[in-house]
Amino acid sequence: MLLTVSKRLEFSASRRLHVSGWREAKNLAVFGTETNARYGTGRNYVAYFVFTGPVDQSNGMLINISEIKARAGRIVRERFDHKFLNQDNPSFHRVPPTAVNVARQLYLDVAPLFSDVDATLAVCHVSESPDESATFYANGAGEANYWFEFSAARKTMSPLLSGEENTRLFGPATSPHGHNYRARLTFRMEKLDADVPLVRYDVLDGCLRSLRDELDHRYLNQDVVGLKGRPITTESLAGYLYERVHDIVPLHRIRLHEREDFFAEVWNDDTVFLGMRVPFNAAHRLQAVALSDAENAKLYGKCNNPLGHGHHYLTETTVGGEYDRRSGTLYDFVEFRRAIEESLAPWRDRHLDLETEDFRGVPSTGENIVRGLWPKIDNRLNQQLVRLRLWETANNRFTLRRT
Repeated sequence: MLLTVSKRLEFSASRRLHVSGWREAKNLAVFGTETNARYGTGRNYVAYFVFTGPVDQSNGMLINISEIKARAGRIVRERFDHKFLNQDNPSFHRVPPTAVNVARQLYLDVAPLFSDVDATLAVCHVSESPDESATFYANGAGEANYWFEFSAARKTMSPLLSGEENTRLFGPATSPHGHNYRARLTFRMEKLDADVPLVRYDVLDGCLRSLRDELDHRYLNQDVVGLKGRPITTESLAGYLYERVHDIVPLHRIRLHEREDFFAEVWNDDTVFLGMRVPFNAAHRLQAVALSDAENAKLYGKCNNPLGHGHHYLTETTVGGEYDRRSGTLYDFVEFRRAIEESLAPWRDRHLDLETEDFRGVPSTGENIVRGLWPKIDNRLNQQLVRLRLWETANNRFTLRRT
């Protein structure tokens, strides 16, 4: 298993996407009209610093999140926040401050600050708008993510199944209904070249326009020629979108949300995943039995309040497995949700330390909560769980992956 801890920080900055050695026509094609913002245009950025490493069994932490906030926060404030990146940050004097280059530079600036701890910075992710984000990995890989939306109606069914099979498998969803779809396209470069964009604006813009023309405000079962003869499910539709984009520009993976809490992913190796988000409320107190009261108070701060505190936790469960091309499904939606709800039921509206057995001897840190939840869900999902995420707050996320 691979465990990661992510800390979210925000900053505001301006920037111009422009390469001085290029003709204006090339800058316009690569970056779009923003390249004309001579004095910069602004973004409210969100940065995520993702660490991996061993969990300290005495305190239940992979890394003290407060240390991430303090150390990474100083870099963000001094070098990125309220800056015109092209001129105020020397790293962007010659390199355009695209989202992926900002993520790369944040990684390079922050990683050395944690040489004194066992945890290592593995990933830096930067969101510059609801529609664009980027990721830089410790191994030098980079990704650019672009979201687009469309609304469409459908009947969830497969023409490869009988009417009885469709009704049994999809129930009321076999009647016409609609979704506001939101899709994320991820382009990847295994060794990031800061001077070369992962995808050009003109290519991406043309691709997204074509998809919207084909899909937006359509009845998918009848109006879209490319979907004829295919199952009309979230998994199948994600696969179709992947094929359409990949025919135009190499695509690493796609995530398709039919609702905010339910999505399908298709990767370039033909693997298919299904994800679902389910929240729960619970109280807890961070307290390690191996530490003194003074040590606990120093380590956990206000989270060590003797009377406890609580969170509106959010879980995201992702499963993999054998995709059934005949039905267009990876896992039964109802069974998927039931497995998660049954796993969370003993913790819902409880004090995790006082009213459950899971944290009698270990601190109820986010690291231990996600590790304790994994087998509960995995055993109910036929060991098909591949990733489990837990948001303690919008700023603190804990993720466990099957390796």
